[in-house]
Amino acid sequence: MRKTLGWLLSLVVLIGTMGAAGSTAQAATAAEPAAATDIKDQILGIPGMSLIEEKPYPGYRFFVLNYEQPVDHRQPSKGTFKQRLTLLHKDVSRPSVFFTSGYNLNTNPRRSEPTTIVDGNQVSLEYRFFNPSRPDPADWANLDIWQAASDQHRIYTALKKIYTKNWLATGGSKGGMTATYFERFYPRDMDGVVAYVTPNDVVNKEDSAYDRFFAKVGTKECRDKLNAVQREALVRREPLEAKYAAAAAENGWTFTTVGDLDKAYEAVVLDYVWAFWQYSMLADCATLPTAATASDQEIWDSVDAISGFSAYTDQGLETYVPYYYQAGTQLGSPDIKQAHLGDLSRYGYQPPRNFVPRDIPMTFQPQVMRDVDTWVRNNAHQMLFVYGQNDPWGAEPFRLGYGARDSYVMTAPGANHGAKVAGLLDGEKALATQKILQWAGVAPATNLFGTAKAQPLAAPDAQLDQRDLEREPQLRL
Repeated sequence: MRKTLGWLLSLVVLIGTMGAAGSTAQAATAAEPAAATDIKDQILGIPGMSLIEEKPYPGYRFFVLNYEQPVDHRQPSKGTFKQRLTLLHKDVSRPSVFFTSGYNLNTNPRRSEPTTIVDGNQVSLEYRFFNPSRPDPADWANLDIWQAASDQHRIYTALKKIYTKNWLATGGSKGGMTATYFERFYPRDMDGVVAYVTPNDVVNKEDSAYDRFFAKVGTKECRDKLNAVQREALVRREPLEAKYAAAAAENGWTFTTVGDLDKAYEAVVLDYVWAFWQYSMLADCATLPTAATASDQEIWDSVDAISGFSAYTDQGLETYVPYYYQAGTQLGSPDIKQAHLGDLSRYGYQPPRNFVPRDIPMTFQPQVMRDVDTWVRNNAHQMLFVYGQNDPWGAEPFRLGYGARDSYVMTAPGANHGAKVAGLLDGEKALATQKILQWAGVAPATNLFGTAKAQPLAAPDAQLDQRDLEREPQLRL
């Protein structure tokens, strides 16, 4: 928390020292205190915490855990469910980073960029309603951003008793949104927030910012090439849908949720341009086929590689139902005009309602994102937002108002949805790194001249530091 108890702890230590000095010689020769309780035993001593497994990793302890959470934090008597989390334990003397992807949990040891910068511990949490962290039976009305923030608050409160140093919240994309919402509802918990590529769809029906983005991103040559392939995929709908039907039969894909194969096909094709800029770099334009001379197979392969033909099958949607539910109830989702498709598009950007089973009720709440945006503008304190220049999600970013303090919005040139502090321009990278270290309560490393240098404190680790850039579903409403 942003309150220091150092003076109180010092007073307690001072009193204890004075008491020890006045004790008898017999006390001075008493047996040495017992060894500190093992960190695993400390963690499992938290009520509601249970161990799934411990995985060895050099220099760390890594635990996969379950924590018992209320289904409804407003009415705890309604029952509980088990929520998965992982803990990458470095040392209780180090700061801690609370990471969430906003989706499922990766149960392998991973370290986010802020964790590397501060050389700290990392708690990673699976978002509620993503299996297996789903109540049974599932009342979908309990899937909202306040309930998810309250999940984080309870876990933080429990672990703070063990990990007493500073805490940062972080995440990318929906994970960055999650970190931001956590800060909005529980602003006294974290000492800082580092939110990457975080969308901010304040007015759901106003999406002209995305149209302006796609009109200028990259180069005209690349934009024209992408648009031509996308258009060609709809011109050749009949032969390519025949391929789709064959692939569906081979893989056991079905289309009950979206409605039929034709709707799923067009949804994949309409993702093509967006998904390219989200996950690819400008240099990747050279690998795109030339629409006019490409074979059906080349068009198919390009769309499949970039958008993924499995995405809108029942099997592809199943994992992401909680996401689409939130997009259609609170988060909102962007829509873009694609004039180059003309009347070839039969459905346009389909809403999240089309990607959630019909037996799950959904009602959009337009005030939720407005509330978060207003709060961030007026109250952001020790928050850093990092965006990628060529990432579509940056078209509607968070912005800071006069009420924000010690907070920043930075953009990595040429970066996509994988933008990081490391990709910022040198001056901003140094400032961002310095702030992350400062908020975490740790000093920057010193150089050969003995002066402080803002740089990551942990040594690079190819396995721990790899970013699992999940191919997140597109938001369309």
